[in-house]
Amino acid sequence: MKLHIASLLVLCLGLGAAASAQQLYDNGSINGTTDAWTINFGYVVSNNFKCCKSLDGSGSSPAGATMTGFEFGAWEFPGDVLSSVDWSVTTAENGGTVIGSGTASGLNLTDQFVSSNQFGYDIDHITVTGLNVALASDTTYWLNLQNATVPSGDPVYWDENSGPSSASESSVGTIPSEAFTIDGTSSGGTTPEPGSILLFGSGILGVAGMVRRKLRR
Repeated sequence: MKLHIASLLVLCLGLGAAASAQQLYDNGSINGTTDAWTINFGYVVSNNFKCCKSLDGSGSSPAGATMTGFEFGAWEFPGDVLSSVDWSVTTAENGGTVIGSGTASGLNLTDQFVSSNQFGYDIDHITVTGLNVALASDTTYWLNLQNATVPSGDPVYWDENSGPSSASESSVGTIPSEAFTIDGTSSGGTTPEPGSILLFGSGILGVAGMVRRKLRR
């Protein structure tokens, strides 16, 4: 019975975690076969996105959202693993007001190998977590990536997938857009409040207690 109660508690916590995050913007899947743009050696690549869809998919979240991370596709030389990348969210293409910025590394950065392409590059899925950037509803922002590092010192490239975003590269200007998603929590929609999740969990544990008492009779 203790095992069952523990399992129910884990389920409650899992439901709370599942309700706490979502994709606020999706510019499409990794392509990996067409082209990619350098995000180190002084180059900056920028893609715009609009905040933010509601959790229930009914439209824009009326109260905005919090960006907790992002994901993108990268081209790397065989065996390279991304160790850090500088990021910023701004109100204009590689400029304007800085809404948030930093360097993703360590536990806040994961590099997952996906495949190798016809040009001999590794195609990797990069995930950045641990951010806390407030985004206003129905507002266009720019995600800028630069200063990517790998232990070998090789170039790192942001995968081009020609998604709906507008994009630019600091040395050439307008380019086709890249593969990325913006992750976070929406202030609108149907996410349960933490108190609701706790009440739900308490209810389940209460039922479990009743069942246990009945089994002892």
